[in-house]
Amino acid sequence: MTSQATARACANIAFIKYWGNRDHTLRLPANSSLSMNLEGLHTTTTVRFDPDLEADHLTLDGQAASEAARARVSAHLDHVRRLAGSETHAEVVSENSFPMGVGIASSASAFAALSVAASAAAGLTLSERALTTLARLGSGSASRSVPEGFVEWHAGGNHESSYAESVAPPGHWALVDLVAIISDEHKAVGSTQGHALAKTSPLQAARLADTPRRLEACRAALLARDFGAFATVVEDDVLQMHAVMMTSQPPLFYWMPATLGVMEAVRRWREEGRTACYTIDAGPNVHVLCPQEEADATEQALRTVDGVKAVLRARAGGPAQIIDAETPSKR
Repeated sequence: MTSQATARACANIAFIKYWGNRDHTLRLPANSSLSMNLEGLHTTTTVRFDPDLEADHLTLDGQAASEAARARVSAHLDHVRRLAGSETHAEVVSENSFPMGVGIASSASAFAALSVAASAAAGLTLSERALTTLARLGSGSASRSVPEGFVEWHAGGNHESSYAESVAPPGHWALVDLVAIISDEHKAVGSTQGHALAKTSPLQAARLADTPRRLEACRAALLARDFGAFATVVEDDVLQMHAVMMTSQPPLFYWMPATLGVMEAVRRWREEGRTACYTIDAGPNVHVLCPQEEADATEQALRTVDGVKAVLRARAGGPAQIIDAETPSKR
């Protein structure tokens, strides 16, 4: 008997970053993190379990996936199969509304959508918290793409305690993320490899020691909608993370000349009275955060910065959810 489900999940942008693992197998993070789901920047994934299949199949954005990508998805499906007491293989079809592998958390939305779709297709009924821990096994930041709006991922000490939860709904604060696309090429070193290098930086220990302070400050600024305090801690956090990357062995340099150009422009705009700040994931593209009422003017200015190829725009997004399902009875 075949069964299938389709789920959609947003990418997310971390205000307080996750970088480095305490346990690479379980993807237990070295520190807690805080993020915002990005409405419209999403992955839509259909999982169809079919007893006639002899292996798992994966299609990404209309193309047959690489063996490495298929193996990673198959390993994640194994977690779902163990929970469901099944050995049935699956066909997975996944599509992104944004470029993959360029530092816009494509693995986050991908594994959040995969976890929700596969669980439903397997007839499982999992709580949101359990779905966040499941998604984390595929990609750490995927845990943050399961709940709605503004999300905190608790580092925890084991599989069950390392989970994500919403700290505010999407409508809490009308923030807009303007993603300045500087490169749409797939990055040479992915986040999984980067996390493994974090401990080789002499700056990682200091970064981790200061993370609780930054996390508390960011959460307080977010809940109070205090953009000045928010901007200070968000930019402090991203610079600390990239300093760790640049001082790892071997060093990781994700920035390009235009990355610095956008960062400098945002600082200059703020000095001129504009409400904006920046953050950057593991890639060259820059996320410029601003209030919704200033988004049009900020986007227009951002498009004039040398080296910016395009600008994507997103408000706070909702949770990962099923959008279509034909499933067996619940287990």
